[in-house]
Amino acid sequence: MHHSDMLYEVLTFLVAAVIIVPIFRRFKTSPILGYLAAGILVGPHGLALIHDSESAATLAEFGVVFLLFMIGLELSAERLRALSRFVFGLGSAQVVVTGILIGLIAYTLGLPTEGAIIVGAGLALSSTAFVMQLLVERGERASPHGNISFAVLLFQDLAIVPLLILTTILGQGEGSFLSALGMAAAKAIGVLTFVIVVGRVVLRPIYRMVAETRSSELFIATTLLVVLGTGWLMSLVGISMVLGAFLAGLLLSETEYKHQVGTDIRPFRGILLGLFFMTVGMSINLQLIQTEWLQVSFIVVALLLLKSTVTAILCRLFGLKTNTSVRAGLFLSQGGEFGFILFMTAAGLGLLSNEIAQVLLAAVTLTMIATPLMALLGSHLSTFLREDDNDPTHNITNADVELHDHVVIAGFGRVGETVATVLSAANVPYVALEMDARRVATCRAKGLPVYFGDASQIAVLNSAGASLARGVVVTIDQHAQADLIVTNLRDFFPGLPIIVRAKDLSHVHHLENRGATQAVPEALEASLQLGANAMTAIGVRPDEIMEVIQELRDDDYAILNKVTKN
Repeated sequence: MHHSDMLYEVLTFLVAAVIIVPIFRRFKTSPILGYLAAGILVGPHGLALIHDSESAATLAEFGVVFLLFMIGLELSAERLRALSRFVFGLGSAQVVVTGILIGLIAYTLGLPTEGAIIVGAGLALSSTAFVMQLLVERGERASPHGNISFAVLLFQDLAIVPLLILTTILGQGEGSFLSALGMAAAKAIGVLTFVIVVGRVVLRPIYRMVAETRSSELFIATTLLVVLGTGWLMSLVGISMVLGAFLAGLLLSETEYKHQVGTDIRPFRGILLGLFFMTVGMSINLQLIQTEWLQVSFIVVALLLLKSTVTAILCRLFGLKTNTSVRAGLFLSQGGEFGFILFMTAAGLGLLSNEIAQVLLAAVTLTMIATPLMALLGSHLSTFLREDDNDPTHNITNADVELHDHVVIAGFGRVGETVATVLSAANVPYVALEMDARRVATCRAKGLPVYFGDASQIAVLNSAGASLARGVVVTIDQHAQADLIVTNLRDFFPGLPIIVRAKDLSHVHHLENRGATQAVPEALEASLQLGANAMTAIGVRPDEIMEVIQELRDDDYAILNKVTKN
């Protein structure tokens, strides 16, 4: 492709997204629908501004990769262990039962056995990209139905490997599925073991070395290398890059660098995921849907009803409450991006005709578009469903306790450590952010909740739970950075108490004008402490000392300031 053609496509995508997505936002609908509409508009079946973009489709795949990386980054190993019963139990039951039912229906309608098997397997899979992005947008990622949806999707991502092997064997008409699956499983286990062992040993030292350079560009490049490198290793043995990225995120979630990593990678995820949804929109053949509207409509309605019902029933059989079961079923009712791969592979091998494959692709895409509506339906239904006290997902949600009612400490030098000691003595939890990689490593070795991260970035503060914190203490001695932190905090969290370390009284007034709840001048406070110690030494009563000190503070240090000026 010529450079000018590539630039034209990129500009077309950006213009369409910038114009259309805000319109959907304005009407308080999911931006996913905006990206889909933009894709339909510029695609070959719309205005045909872009006829076919292989480069865009390739880039779009990385959107799902980065999405799963972020999910792994936010998920603890403990929560994953708590989910294992639902991943392998509920997930496998959903794929097998749904696949068999859809396959039988397809066979009854006249498809040959091999084609019916592929259709059943492909339509049993749901869309990881749509469901997880929608859960994140709605703030329901850590909810019970969010956890269950994620568990089922994780198994479906694992299932794509044997399903692709099965498709190839059915198309060739020879070979053993079990032997091929066994070979693939052996390779997968070997690579997974290698990545986990090497990752645990190598990741933390590498990030520590990179963090010590204080180069944000090198830090971002390292994260991109980890994500894409792990995904590439997985793809070499036939495992989805998505699972490789998820594993990389899970390994990094156990390190002190996870907050900064998440902040750095978020823009890549957002842009590429938006591009993914636009390429899905481009694939919608409006003329085919119009011509075969009866077939497509039947598949869409039947799939949404069957999958949501089967998944909800299976959730109930696994002991989940009705509310969680229904919402998870509705979230997972659509077809998925891996279904595209199966159907196109089957069409290439002659297991499905091109016409049937195109009808299936159109139907799956329409069910994806219906996902936000299904989620909205689940939200409304939940108000009519009774909540049960005995909910096995309660332990899942609490397995990785989210930060709340804590204090965020920006800067963990001498002053920050003292503040942390005082908070710990009062049994107040805290999370500290520090840019000195060596100091972070030392503190982590002592078991302290100190993370590598730039507190001047609001996304890092958000990752450290600033929105749920009791307050933030800024102990950084770099005035410009402290000013920026205070300004960002006050803009994004208007009611949050912000206590800041100041150099002198003029700096106190400056910080308070920026939005600090209280600024403490360390030089004057040290003087007051020395004065208090002197009075204690000469026998002044403690209550009199406290009264004098408090009067000086209440007077905004006016007397002390007057003395220094004279």
